[in-house]
Amino acid sequence: MFFGREDQMEQLEALWGKRVSSLVTCRGRRRVGKSTLVEEFARRSGARFIKIEGMCPGSKTTVADELRAFARQLARQTKAGKEPSEDWYSAFGVLDGQISDKERTVVLLDEVSWLAYGDDTFADYLKIAWDNGLKKHDRLILVVCGSVSTWIRDNIICNRAYVGRRSLDMVVPELPLRECVKFWGKAAARTDVREIIDVLSVTGGIPRYLEEINPSLSAEENIRRLAFRPKGVLREDFDEMFNDVITSRPKFTASVLRSLTDGPKSCIEVAKCLGIGKGGDVSDAMAVLEESGFVSPECTRNPETGKEVRERRYRLRDNYARFYLKYIEPQKSVIDEGAFEFSSLREFEGLDAVMGLAFENLVVNNYKYLIPHLHLDGSLIMSAGPYRRKGSKGKNGRKGCQIDLLIQTRRALCFVEVKRQGEIGRDVIDQVDRQVRAIMRPRGVSAKTALVYDGSLSPVAAADGYFDAIIPFRRLLGL
Repeated sequence: MFFGREDQMEQLEALWGKRVSSLVTCRGRRRVGKSTLVEEFARRSGARFIKIEGMCPGSKTTVADELRAFARQLARQTKAGKEPSEDWYSAFGVLDGQISDKERTVVLLDEVSWLAYGDDTFADYLKIAWDNGLKKHDRLILVVCGSVSTWIRDNIICNRAYVGRRSLDMVVPELPLRECVKFWGKAAARTDVREIIDVLSVTGGIPRYLEEINPSLSAEENIRRLAFRPKGVLREDFDEMFNDVITSRPKFTASVLRSLTDGPKSCIEVAKCLGIGKGGDVSDAMAVLEESGFVSPECTRNPETGKEVRERRYRLRDNYARFYLKYIEPQKSVIDEGAFEFSSLREFEGLDAVMGLAFENLVVNNYKYLIPHLHLDGSLIMSAGPYRRKGSKGKNGRKGCQIDLLIQTRRALCFVEVKRQGEIGRDVIDQVDRQVRAIMRPRGVSAKTALVYDGSLSPVAAADGYFDAIIPFRRLLGL
């Protein structure tokens, strides 16, 4: 199943309009559908498609093993021989010889950090092969792809040797909510919105997880089957991501991520939580997690001054990771024995709070699709994200402030309240009004208010006129 990705398709399609070849870097979280996107693009373009995937490294994996796997994959898709090359320069030369100038060709080097495993010269040889052969094919798009975004950044994007050579750096995000709903097919129209929200609160917009959804089952049964059964997709994937893809320090990086499960923190707060010093280890791990799409900074600008915040706080933006760390990981051994049973998800301690954070994540991660409903079209977005300010002590101390989503433009601050509960009464107006009054807006900056909700909104709250925009969550789902 392939849905959405129109923006990425348009970016790739535009490359065919050039009169020279194109080198593309493609990054994104594991399971987000990077390889599928490139393959689908080649299919729609009517282009020849060659895919070479790196072999997952093990303790005994060598450069020769990767070269052997490269040769076998290339031979299966072209007329190249099966004999492996002695080094990467020769291997890329063999690939070059299999590309014809008579047809469009898309070459995907997938999980490139695995291909390069154990050989620090890989990126250098690729650059030489590009300059002296591959780029001379005017109907070629070469895509270097991988889940280890930091490897691509360090070895290609920030490598001075590649300056002026890349045509496109494509970061593939989670699917927008409207595209996620399509995995329910025709059943979406007859499925209660809350069922869809519950599933998305666990899977996020990750296509690989959504492919496993059985629309005929309830949200609870889908989650039970995928997360709490031995070898379930959601049971297995976290360890695979951290051990195989994300970092050379999987346990430490996972501990940094784990510290964010109950709420955002700064790097200093994370270090304190983990009982370690304020060194660069946490900052480095946070950079890896941000690059991999697992965390995001909150508002990057102070709404009262317009300046960059001095100390960034990071939120866990990946719904699957939060649910895994909170509820799957503590039960792994029982799950693997096939003995974990529960009558309802509501048995899990603190579930409402976790699902509330997940619902907020769904809205914040998709804030771009809110813009048309907020009457901010055409405005330059300076910052968007949750905003939290600690209260200060003393006689003149200021009260703390917590805003679910604050969208900042040059002329407006848009306060977006995200609410999911059975009954939403007039108190939500008082809550948002306190937030608005807590922020001292710069001169010439207006305050706009919006409510994104799932539940039953009281007629009083709906008719009060306080909110500039009231958006049922189902509208973001396209239902």
